[in-house]
Amino acid sequence: MAGIPESTKISLRQRLAAHAASEWPGISQVSTRYRGRFAYIDATGPDGDNQPLCRLRYVGYANSWGFAIWRASHDDYADSVLIDGTWTGTAEAALDLAAGLYLPDATDHRRTNTEDH
Repeated sequence: MAGIPESTKISLRQRLAAHAASEWPGISQVSTRYRGRFAYIDATGPDGDNQPLCRLRYVGYANSWGFAIWRASHDDYADSVLIDGTWTGTAEAALDLAAGLYLPDATDHRRTNTEDH
């Protein structure tokens, strides 16, 4: 499979930025970088520190991605399942899982009132 289409890259950046802004007030910026069919997602906190979160694998659809969690202990990414036990899902679900693991201060302040969505 070839790399990620440019339109999908744009959509992914916009979706992750919007999701972080609405659900993760402890994240001031979400960064994406690309290599082949992979998108690497980092978060920047209010203090300016950058935290790698996860790697998404393009599987041919803009709304479904493979997920690999950043392993700080190994300085690499490991294929992982999402919170619902699936190997693929939305980029937003991947962001939520990884941010919940690596940004515990942000988790305490996460907006959780689902009636507003």
